[in-house]
This record gives sequence, structure tokens and C-alpha cells, in this order.
Amino acid sequence: MSAVEPPLAARVQVIAHRGASAHLPEHTLAAYARAIADGADFIEPDLVMTRDGVLLARHENEIGGTTDVADHPRFAARRTRKSIDGEPVDGWFCEDFTLAELTTLRARERLPQLRGTRHDGEFPLATLEAIIALLAAESAARGRLIGLIPELKHSSYFRGIGLPMEDALLTALAAHAYTRRAPVEIQSFEIGNLKYLRNRLADGTRGNFRLLQLLGDAGEQPYDVVAAGGSLDYAQMMTPAGLRAIAAYADAIGPNVRAIIPLAPDGRLGTPTALVRDAHAAGLEVHPYTFRPENGFLPRNLWQGSDPRQVNAAGSIAEIRAYLAAGIDAFFTDDPALGRQALERR
Repeated sequence: MSAVEPPLAARVQVIAHRGASAHLPEHTLAAYARAIADGADFIEPDLVMTRDGVLLARHENEIGGTTDVADHPRFAARRTRKSIDGEPVDGWFCEDFTLAELTTLRARERLPQLRGTRHDGEFPLATLEAIIALLAAESAARGRLIGLIPELKHSSYFRGIGLPMEDALLTALAAHAYTRRAPVEIQSFEIGNLKYLRNRLADGTRGNFRLLQLLGDAGEQPYDVVAAGGSLDYAQMMTPAGLRAIAAYADAIGPNVRAIIPLAPDGRLGTPTALVRDAHAAGLEVHPYTFRPENGFLPRNLWQGSDPRQVNAAGSIAEIRAYLAAGIDAFFTDDPALGRQALERR
């Protein structure tokens, strides 16, 4: 396969999106362990905060959709409505629970209609500390370093309720021998927290740390920009000038895959945009999200059959290979085994 744009990275990396989440409930130790066994180079925990200041791996701070909290009568009164990044959200929120209370809950599949519920109730929630311990054990057993790519979720919100995440994350990472030497890449859709972290890392003592600026859809804005009344949006951040500005504080960008190769009107993959080339010109690696193996997430011409829920390994591999040809440096996938196959078939 001939590449349209060569990657900046010496070796393209497979990032397990919330673990092997195509197979097991996301953000559980079991999902992370499966991802490592399937060849992931990095595992990704989204991080939120408990009431007592512990970093917990959940996709969102609202936990009603991914845990069995609704089945616990003693927590019924904690259901509430909050404004999270300017949007009203109903449910139960991790910051209203202590870690001891959260350990009584069990994880549930976030996409039950797509991926089933057969593993619901099997796995407890995972703290960052437990994830790092798993990484250290798996690394020792397998004889290879496995990276950690944590995402800080809703940083402005958590700071506003007295639970700032940035220093807590740095402290947690510094406390473990493994994360003092393994690759660590901290990511966020916000900007200010990454700039803060860049200043904290400026002494160079944590040379294994990198920063990833996540990018939402073109018309959206980072929430810290919204909160400050700013006008900067992700479309501006993806211009050559915007990418040069990002390069002043981050090492990579994480756009949606469709910002790199959009879909044509007939649902097929279209022509690559200039984003990868422009990012590389600014010195930034490109780590897009997210490749998923079901038909419904794939370009229409790569489907097998007509059921959008059907798992389509060949289609997912073909899609990833098209993006590899476009020059990406790493990629997030719900199925790291397929990501590894796509790399090996180049």
C-alpha cells in the first residue's frame, strides 16, 4: 500500500479506546487486559473524579448509563440534574459518591443494543491507580512497555466544583515507578488544562510525558473557550495557523477520523483533507478517533450484509489501512486486535 503522506512517528501505535470495548464493557480492568493481550500499544482511560478526590475511569461523570447504580435503592435520592459543559444532564454523578460507595457498583455495557449485555454486572469500576498496577504487571509479564493515554474529562467543570484534576493526575503518575518510565500521553478537548500541564512539565524531568489536543467537530468549541466567552472553534484550530498554535503546547492532535478522510455523498470514503499534512508541517503527530468494527460505523462500501450491528473485521481493517496511507501516527480503536492486523498487513 503506497502512502499519500508518511507518518511522523517512527512506529504507528494502536490505542485501545477505553480498552477492548468492542468485546467487554469499557473502562474495566478486564477490557484493558483484553486490549493488551490483543496487541495494544496504549490503553485509554477517560478520567473523572469521585467526591473524595480519586481519579476514576468512566466515559462521563454521569454513571447511570454505564453502571448498575439505578439498581441500588440507597442511592436513589442521589439522582439529579446538572449542567455539564453547558448541557443539562440527568442521572447519577461520580462526584456525588465516595470511592467506597462506587466500589459497590458494577459496570454495564454503554452500547447495549449494539454489543449486548452478557457481561453486565461482572466487573467493578476501575481507578487510575488500579489501571497503572495492571499496566505494570502486564508489562513485566510480556516484556514490553504499554503506554497510558488518559483523557481529562470536563476539566473546567471539575475545577469549578473544587475537584481540579490536573495536579491530581500528575501526582498519581509520579507516585508509580511504572508511569515514571512508560509512555504517557495526556489528552483533553479543552485547551487551558493542556497549557497548564505543559508549564508543569517544562523542566523536562518527565521526558516520557506527551500532550494530545483532542479536536471536536468543526463548529464546536472547547468548553473552556466557551466559558471564557471566546470565539475559537475546532475548525479554526485545524487550520495551518491553528495547528501551529497547538504545537506550542502539545505534541499531537486527536481529530475525528472523518476530519481526515470525510465520507462522500454516497457513503464511501472520500478524498483525504489537508489536515494530516498540515499537522505534520507544524510538527504535530495525528492520532484520530475512533475505529469501530460494526458495519454502522464503517463507510457504506465496506459493509458486509445489511445489518448495521454486524461485526465486520475485514471492513474495519480496510478502513484503518486507508487512514494509515493518509499518514496517521497512531489511532484509537475499539478492537485493538483488528488495529494490529491492519498494521501488519500494510
